[in-house]
Amino acid sequence: MSGVPFLIDGHLDLAFGAALGRDLTLELDALRAADPVEGETATVTFGELRAAGTRVCFGTLFALPRTAGSPRGYTDHAGARRQALAQLDGYRRWEEAGHLRLLRTGAEVAAHLADPAAPLGVVLLMEGADPVRDADDLGFWAQAGVRVIGPAWGRTRYAGGTDAPGGLTDAGRELVAAMRDLGMTLDASHLDDAAFWEALEFGGRVVATHANSRALVPGNRHLTDEMARAIADRDGVIGLVLLSTFLRAGWGLGQPRAGLEAVADHARHYAGLVGWDHIALGTDLDGGFGREKTPAGIDRYRDVPRVLEVLPPEHRAAVAGGNWARWLTRYL
Repeated sequence: MSGVPFLIDGHLDLAFGAALGRDLTLELDALRAADPVEGETATVTFGELRAAGTRVCFGTLFALPRTAGSPRGYTDHAGARRQALAQLDGYRRWEEAGHLRLLRTGAEVAAHLADPAAPLGVVLLMEGADPVRDADDLGFWAQAGVRVIGPAWGRTRYAGGTDAPGGLTDAGRELVAAMRDLGMTLDASHLDDAAFWEALEFGGRVVATHANSRALVPGNRHLTDEMARAIADRDGVIGLVLLSTFLRAGWGLGQPRAGLEAVADHARHYAGLVGWDHIALGTDLDGGFGREKTPAGIDRYRDVPRVLEVLPPEHRAAVAGGNWARWLTRYL
């Protein structure tokens, strides 16, 4: 898109997708033809990311807990750690093969963005902190390259989360304090309200890599206006999620997919609260959903720039990548 030099995506579950058997090195049509994941039409490959102009993303280490729908998920810290370590190994293998470059500092991000021939840059984000043994274990993960941690997904050993109300546990308070001391950033996405406000009392850096507005879609998965202001007050950034159930209240499968104007509604609402400098992308594409639940017009990742067409022209470059680039180069 004219005037938009690059994209930065605040949230992609790349290694989790690979753990499900998806080969992201394939072209998308080939991946779809052999996709082992049923009912979720894939949208993300490395080729699609290149085609969209994505230069950097936050790539997750996401350990899936055991639920009724996920009988192979973890039930304890050891199981969560095994999943995260396997995903970490996946990122390293991709890096060795030249598909991506792991980025650990703001200077590395700046140099990466200045190199148009560079592969995808990935900043490691842990989504749900159960792979971390305890606060003393954080140094291991920091050394491995993890720079951002979201303590919760649903409920974890550390915090209340999505559909699981509650504050920080004693271990959670120790974790957040240790993150602050190590210079690691808190991802407020998925934190329940009580855990969110308690975590902010520790004074560390905070972002929401993928969180839409609760004013438009009810539920504790989304940010209240007060939460959004608190993140912006700490110079944080909020990534917009491209999931129809997070864009339009009451949306369900079988209904027409939410339109791109619904994405713009969330962006404009946040902008009215905190200004355009704190709004970015956190698409979460292929993060437990496929094309069936993306906004209309986003049928594959290379379509993501279409989101920007419904935003004010003077703010498109900032939302596309400029705001994340500023934050990463300043705080990573």
